[in-house]
Amino acid sequence: MNSFEIINQTNENIKELVEIKKLVDFTLKYQKVNNAIFNIIIVDEQKIQELNRNYRNKDSITDVISFALEDDNTFVKTDMRVLGDIYICLKRAYDQSIEYGHSFLRELSFLTVHGLLHLLGYDHMKEEDEKIMFKLQEMILDEYGIKK
Repeated sequence: MNSFEIINQTNENIKELVEIKKLVDFTLKYQKVNNAIFNIIIVDEQKIQELNRNYRNKDSITDVISFALEDDNTFVKTDMRVLGDIYICLKRAYDQSIEYGHSFLRELSFLTVHGLLHLLGYDHMKEEDEKIMFKLQEMILDEYGIKK
C-alpha cells in the first residue's frame, strides 16, 4: 500500500489537486510501485527559490524540485520505500501552462509525474536518459488521459 500526501503551502485553493491524487495513484500502479511513502508539497516562488538556492546552488525560481531519499544508498531498509519529497511551484506551473498553451491541470500533472519519476530513480542528466524519462512521462500522461 502506497502512502502519499499532497500538502498545499500556498493560500490558493487548487481544485486540480483532487485529479492530481488520482494521477499519482495511476502513475504508481503504472510503475508497479508498492509500499512507497512520499510527499508532494505545493509552494510559492519564494520557497522554491530558497530550496533551489540552498540545495542546488541555483539562486532562481524553478518549477519542480525532487528530493529523492533513495539516491545515495544510505536509506534505511524497511518494508516501506521512503521516496522523499516533491516541491512544485504553483505560480511557475500556472505561468508555464499559459506559456505552453495548455491547461493548468496538464502542467501540474506534468510536473507531478516528472517529480515522481525522479523519486523513482529516473533522471535526465544524459541525453539518452532524458529521452527515456520524457517518453515515459508522456506515456503516463497520455494513458491517464492528460493530453497536451
